Amino acid sequence: MVAQQARPGLLVQRVGAELPAKPLTPAGERIMVAASALFYDQGIRAVGVDAIANAAEVTKKTLYDRFGSKDQLIAAYLERRNRRWHGFLDEQLAHREPSTPEEVILALFAALTDWMAESRRGCGFINASVELAAPDHPAMPVIVGQKQWMRSEFAAQAEQAGFADVEELADRLLLLHEGALVSYRVAAMEHAPEVAQRAAADLLAGWPRRS
Repeated sequence: MVAQQARPGLLVQRVGAELPAKPLTPAGERIMVAASALFYDQGIRAVGVDAIANAAEVTKKTLYDRFGSKDQLIAAYLERRNRRWHGFLDEQLAHREPSTPEEVILALFAALTDWMAESRRGCGFINASVELAAPDHPAMPVIVGQKQWMRSEFAAQAEQAGFADVEELADRLLLLHEGALVSYRVAAMEHAPEVAQRAAADLLAGWPRRS
């Protein structure tokens, strides 16, 4: 994890965002695009390598040559989705122009509304964590790292804002954020992101500051 200089309106904690993605061959890119759509839309376990290879118009041998295994392809899919999430948040913050750390935190919640509008099956990382029960699966570090990053960003912004007990505050904010994702998907609560944002605003308004 690499920390940038704290500046209002920007994400403080960066996870791999500065590192260029491993370049893919044209066939590898087709495999990645096909796998990403199939994994998200149909579920990781429900999609076999035959279906991915057919959708990408490659042979299974090509798929294995490029990614090694289905499990490694799953990890690569989630890594790309994580980069997409970071890029999306950068765009959201640039558009919303928050001027204080508190506004950055609330903008991260507000971004969920637009993100979920294009992600009707909910959070790809949460979905994957349910399907991939083995703790040693190659994709688990990506899933865990993505959630840890969200918490670290909340903590970093809370620290900048001068809140007391930033670790506890970050825990509560993460629970609100992730709870909105689960409620949106499982409970069909379409306004979960907006409800979570209002709850986060109330939490911040009442949270003590460092003396």
